[in-house]
Amino acid sequence: MLGRPLRTPVALASALLLTTAAAAALTLAPPAQADPLPPTAVAMGDSFISGEGAGGYVAVTDQDGVSRDFPGWDADNSNPYFCHRSASASIQVADLPGISQRVNLACSGAQPADMAQASSARPAGRTVAAQIDQLRTVAQTGDIDLVLLGLGSNNSQFTFGGVAAECAGRFVADGYTGWWEVWIHFINWVTGAELNERPCADGDFASAAQLEAAQAETTAAVRQVLDVLDEIDPDGEHRVVLQDYTNPLPDTFAEDYLSENGRSDTRDKYRPLVDERYAAGCPTHVASLAPAHRFSENLGGLVSGVASTLQAERPDADITYLNVQHAFDGARLCENAGSPGNALATPLRVMDGPSGTHVESFGPYDKLDIKRVTDTCSDYYQTCQESWHPNTAGHQVLGRCLSGAWLGAAARLSCTRTSAGDVQVQ
Repeated sequence: MLGRPLRTPVALASALLLTTAAAAALTLAPPAQADPLPPTAVAMGDSFISGEGAGGYVAVTDQDGVSRDFPGWDADNSNPYFCHRSASASIQVADLPGISQRVNLACSGAQPADMAQASSARPAGRTVAAQIDQLRTVAQTGDIDLVLLGLGSNNSQFTFGGVAAECAGRFVADGYTGWWEVWIHFINWVTGAELNERPCADGDFASAAQLEAAQAETTAAVRQVLDVLDEIDPDGEHRVVLQDYTNPLPDTFAEDYLSENGRSDTRDKYRPLVDERYAAGCPTHVASLAPAHRFSENLGGLVSGVASTLQAERPDADITYLNVQHAFDGARLCENAGSPGNALATPLRVMDGPSGTHVESFGPYDKLDIKRVTDTCSDYYQTCQESWHPNTAGHQVLGRCLSGAWLGAAARLSCTRTSAGDVQVQ
């Protein structure tokens, strides 16, 4: 019967040489390489980054990992969907050569604390995980090359929505009531406090102490983001763009919005003017405009200070400060006749109950009706939170600003809109 072939010394030597050669070949062969992760741009921060005002909001994953779509206008404002992450946000529409994946982690109303802890951990927060934790998840499937970060307008000291509602509410109260009438308790649309009728002054926005505290907490939060990026980005190559804020209102109103029926907002009771400015999207006193712009400049100074501090701490880090305070110049609400149709910001709007239909004009309403519709904003903040944010065209402009920051090499850039409507980044 046939057995296994007989191994001769020559055959054994040949086999040994072949085995050794094969082993050497295996040793010299390069290891199999995993597919490289796609170059990724990430948006983090608050409403000016999330896409608030642009519409087209997508479902948002909550802190338990469940995707949440639109829950209805009467839902609790803590619902993750009301982060309002838009498919038309600047991160989505910007021209970013080399980037193949874009992820929006920003959330309308986000504060510095929301970077490292769940937003639900603070009052009025939303049930989403810490944005840093979300960033870690993104790093598992993407090579993070760009982070757009907008942070600082909401903090433990003040919020953009709070000061905006205060100034608009004062104007409406001033125009709809007179000293000879029974006082109507107009409600602050965010905090629930009663309003006075005076134009907003500098102290109504943020004090120097509040701005200093806000800058400190924003700096600490951005520092945490940078630390995690250094940890999760293997190649260590990523640019962080710190963007500041635009003001939705001009330095002064167009002639059409200064008076109505011979009455300006410097005298008592001017209902037709309230109706006119509300319809145009800019219900606020003329006297409030200058303090509001100083507040915007202070927010720019806040973000600029954060950038300067961190650039000094980390000279090798790729950190860019992007100033967009003049990106909407010439196309702000009530800057020209025809507002809000020709503006880059959304008009201030409220609903009559959580109906889904915004009130476009106060014309048919009396003062009790006005109280009812403004109370809707207090009770269901999502019904008015799009107000005074970049609209779709505005986010496209901000996308062009971001593109300039991505392609540029300077540590500090300004994005401005010229009188001809061109957007320049330099």
